[in-house]
Amino acid sequence: MRRWIIDRLYAAKRRMYPDDRPGRLARLMNRIDAAQYAAGLLSPRRAVTLEVIGRRSGRPIAVPVVVATVDGERYLVSMLGERANWVHNVRAAGGRAVLRRGRREPVLLSEVPVAQRPPILRRYLRLAPGARPHVPVTAATSEQELRTLAAGFPVFRVGPDH
Repeated sequence: MRRWIIDRLYAAKRRMYPDDRPGRLARLMNRIDAAQYAAGLLSPRRAVTLEVIGRRSGRPIAVPVVVATVDGERYLVSMLGERANWVHNVRAAGGRAVLRRGRREPVLLSEVPVAQRPPILRRYLRLAPGARPHVPVTAATSEQELRTLAAGFPVFRVGPDH
């Protein structure tokens, strides 16, 4: 019974992101989450708002994200894979962005090589239950399968922007 409920919830979540792009409801929820995370209100410490300059608009774009910490390093993972708008914007901005959670933290995001992504992806999926419907990984997924999937999910190391 529990698995059936989870499967239905995951299917509903995936429908909110047709073609790996947020639909109307997902955009509204993301705006609310971004404001809440930026203020640091009623959310886990790992939930932050990523602000990056839009590559087309030139305006700051705010996106709610989860920061995964592995071996003392912080990482951002794209739950929607390569097609996520924020991924394109970060690359166009040369990795320069701001993380917000009560205060602004200018950061430099550097892309992690595919071979180093699997343990970060596993940690991220433990921390970000909302991402699980979008990443075809289970607890039983082998390391080889995870390495194969890792190429489709960009991971960025969070560093200081001096």
